Amino acid sequence: MSTVAQGLRAGLGQNGSVLAAAIEAEGSPAPKHTAQSLAIAGLVPLSTVDWPGRLVATLFLQGCPWSCVYCHNEALIDTRTPGEVDWIDVQQLLERRKGLLDGVVFTGGEACRQGASLADAARWVKQQGFKVGLHTAGAFPMVLQRLLDEDLIDWVGLDIKALRQDYFQVVQRGGAGERAWQTLDLLVASGVDHEIRLTTFPAFPRTEAQIASQVADAGAKVFALQQARPLGTPAAFAAQLEAYGKAAWDEQFRQIAEQVKAECGERFQQLIIRADD
Repeated sequence: MSTVAQGLRAGLGQNGSVLAAAIEAEGSPAPKHTAQSLAIAGLVPLSTVDWPGRLVATLFLQGCPWSCVYCHNEALIDTRTPGEVDWIDVQQLLERRKGLLDGVVFTGGEACRQGASLADAARWVKQQGFKVGLHTAGAFPMVLQRLLDEDLIDWVGLDIKALRQDYFQVVQRGGAGERAWQTLDLLVASGVDHEIRLTTFPAFPRTEAQIASQVADAGAKVFALQQARPLGTPAAFAAQLEAYGKAAWDEQFRQIAEQVKAECGERFQQLIIRADD
C-alpha cells in the first residue's frame, strides 16, 4: 500500500480505508477498477445545465458516503445498488456525438467514490477529444487530487455545504467538513476552472455570507448560491419546505442572496444566484 493510502487509512478511520482503497485501485490493472466497472445509475445524453456554457453528456454514478438532508438524488446514495447503464453504451453514444458535444460531466451520488474506475473513464473520454467535468461534494479529496495531477479534469463543480463545524447538520456524517474544505483548497491551487456551490434551506444556520467569504478567502473565482427545492428530496425535507411555505421561503432566500451580494459580490469573478423560480 502507498504511503499516502496508509496515512489516509490511519487518519480517517473507515472513510479513510475507503479512500485509501480507491487511491490504490487507481493504478491497478485489475478489471474491477476499469471504466467497465463503473456503477452508472443514469445517463443524460444532452445537457445544457450541468456544465455552464458547455453542451455535455452527464453520467450519474451510484453511491455516496453522505446523506444530505436535501439530497435530490436519494436513490443514488446506496453503494450496494448496481449500475443500470453499461460503459459500452456510453462509449457508443460519445462516438456518435463527436463534433456535437463539448464534453462529459461525471456526477452522482459522489463520483469520486469510484476513484479508479472514474479515472479510467475520464482518461478514455479525454482520448476521444472531449472535455471532462466533475461534480463532487469533496468527500474524497485525494482522489480528486490524483485526477487533477493526471490532467483528467477540465472543470469542477464543488458543493461546499456548510462551515466546517456545521457539516454534520447537513450531511449527517462525521469528519465531512474537513475533507470538503480541503478539497476546495486543492482545487483552487490546481488552477482548474470551477464553480463552488452552496445550497441553503430554511433550517440552515444563517451563515451563508460567512461561507461565501471563506470561499473567497480560499481564492475561488466563481460562487453560486442555490435555493433548496422540494423536487426529488427526502419526504421529511420536502414536508418541511411545504410547511414553511413557498412564498416565505422565496422571500427569505431573496434576503439571504442580497446579503451575500452585498458582503461578497465583488470578491468573485462571478456570483451566481439560483432561485427556485
